Amino acid sequence: MRNIFKSMSRWMTVPVCLMAMAAGMAGCSDDETYADQKKRERKAVEAFIKRSPLVLVNSVGDTLLNTPKINVISEVEFERQDSTTDVSKNEYVFFGSTGIYMQIVRQGTGKRLENGDRATLAARYWEFNIMTDSLLTSNKIPLYNPAPDYMDVSNTSGTITGSFNSEIYPGGGAMVRAYSSTSVPTGWLLPLHYVKIGQQNSAGDEIAKVRLIVPHSSGTTVATSAVYPCFYEIEFQRIN
Repeated sequence: MRNIFKSMSRWMTVPVCLMAMAAGMAGCSDDETYADQKKRERKAVEAFIKRSPLVLVNSVGDTLLNTPKINVISEVEFERQDSTTDVSKNEYVFFGSTGIYMQIVRQGTGKRLENGDRATLAARYWEFNIMTDSLLTSNKIPLYNPAPDYMDVSNTSGTITGSFNSEIYPGGGAMVRAYSSTSVPTGWLLPLHYVKIGQQNSAGDEIAKVRLIVPHSSGTTVATSAVYPCFYEIEFQRIN
């Protein structure tokens, strides 16, 4: 199943392929309990973290990411470091309550999403299936005829919610087209507690950038049903 989407050139084929992949994975697990599937997922994530170097390659042979072995830190260490991760050490903080690992590559510009705030963000991303070692979707790679993804987000008493906006770009962006849903994976919302979501108004401004390891329970609808984890690299930029 490696590089299952290699031959795709039109987004209209993606939902079918995603569902077929999910069905195929489920078919391989007919005798597995949900607990077995979660155990298999945990082992895949553990192996992914220990890789050195970690290399993600797209379907045309370009290297997307090449880093040393991931160095996991606790939430306590993360807080001691003023909610930052040391990229030079390839640090990722592990959130035990969700099973999500996060690296803040760039804090971003502007301010964080505070209580009562609403914003629309542009999100640029890669989505990599850890279980099958393959790139799934992206709005940054020409092969996939990428459509921009916009997210409407809000902070209500410390709880951040969001949905993909399918009106700014008619028909929705890459995630909406791939999964036929405007639901934002909860794993995508976690970083918005810690990064700044401003605009790039000058050459010195850098928009927020994070890397995530997201278990099925905080992933897309397909990941949730098929029980597989994904690696994401996402950039967030405020547009209003």
